[in-house]
Amino acid sequence: MSDQGKAWDKSYEWKAVTLLTLGFGLVGLDRWVIADLAGAKSSTMVPDLHLANPPADIGNLIAALGIAWGVSSLFMGNLSDRIGRRKVLVPALILFSLLSAFSGVTGGLTAMLLMRALMGASEGAYCPTSFAAVTEASKPSRRGFNMGLQQSAFALFGLGFGPIIATQLLQYMSWRWVFGIVGIPGLIISVLVFTTIREPVTITAKGSIAPDVSKPKVKFGAMFGHRNVGLSMIGLLCAMCGIFVISAFSPAYLTGYLKLTDQQMGFVVSAIGFGGFAGQWGIPAASDVFGRKLMAIIGFLVGAIFLVLFMRAGAGNLPMLFVLLFISAGFSFGLLSLITGPIAAEAAPLGMIASTTGVIVAVGEIFGGGFAPAIAGSIAGKYGIQYTLYMALVGLIVGIVVSLFYKETAPAKIGKGAEESALDQLEDKIGGVA
Repeated sequence: MSDQGKAWDKSYEWKAVTLLTLGFGLVGLDRWVIADLAGAKSSTMVPDLHLANPPADIGNLIAALGIAWGVSSLFMGNLSDRIGRRKVLVPALILFSLLSAFSGVTGGLTAMLLMRALMGASEGAYCPTSFAAVTEASKPSRRGFNMGLQQSAFALFGLGFGPIIATQLLQYMSWRWVFGIVGIPGLIISVLVFTTIREPVTITAKGSIAPDVSKPKVKFGAMFGHRNVGLSMIGLLCAMCGIFVISAFSPAYLTGYLKLTDQQMGFVVSAIGFGGFAGQWGIPAASDVFGRKLMAIIGFLVGAIFLVLFMRAGAGNLPMLFVLLFISAGFSFGLLSLITGPIAAEAAPLGMIASTTGVIVAVGEIFGGGFAPAIAGSIAGKYGIQYTLYMALVGLIVGIVVSLFYKETAPAKIGKGAEESALDQLEDKIGGVA
């Protein structure tokens, strides 16, 4: 869609993007702090929860959240396309924040599994709905940039600041209090989201905003008309298998296999977050210029190469471990925001951005974010923690092949015409989002 000849509400764009970025950062923090608290030597979480097989049990806890996230995304993204964004975003923010805090009062594995599964369901509702809201608030020429910025906060908060926050707080308090503290900010963000986020034109089209545009009838099967949707399901599975296995087991790998201290581990693992932040913002932004397909291929390829280098590095050079993990995580995490961001949005039928994103996220989360960590945990328990990284590598290598078949959709590469996304066509017709 052309950006010329119409006004754009930049003030709302940046307010919406900022709030939803902070919200997704808290999703990452609440999701991943459990790996840091379980992997730290000074933490009593493992004995307090009576975990008999810690690697497998932690893998199952992470898997429970991922599977619930995927199932929830499948349905809640579609729901937000029908009833609006705020009605899904606000309850999701409140619930996952409270559930994160309540994780600190659990007394055993079963209770923690239930708590993390419920938390995954609420975060799964926030995920595709917030992606759609950012897409709708963004000027098309900034779509990749804004969606990358929003999703980059997941890595920055969850895997960049998270390990540092967790390992530092553990010097002064129990792991239980850490869970309570990280749940507080989401409650504040929920209030701001309620007062700020607007509903999309596909919800308000029958009103005064666009009286000449009828509200589309949402047909679930229509989203599979674009081949990028099916490819993205497989591609996201591969990317999540890679980066989520790395994120879940790197703390234990570094302390248990390379014998680093808690503080050394916190420093090295933070590379996943800081690298992921750079990649989740930079890769989609670069795809605005160089194309979605090319950046997907590069993301999988570079992520795999530097993961191999990380696996071959020893404990003697912490800065090198940090750099290798930073680069691998950066390109791998960039794939998450590229696939669920602009690729999904540009392949979605009219009025089905959140639905399409939800289906893609569901497959990636259930299998890549759910079953993959569970399988990796079993591998760690049977053969050793170091072998989990090979599973991550296989996911990234398969992703290279999948990305070769993407159809290019970046506006800068294909121009205006028949291949223009449904969202762009609607905005052209009504003169932009008010």
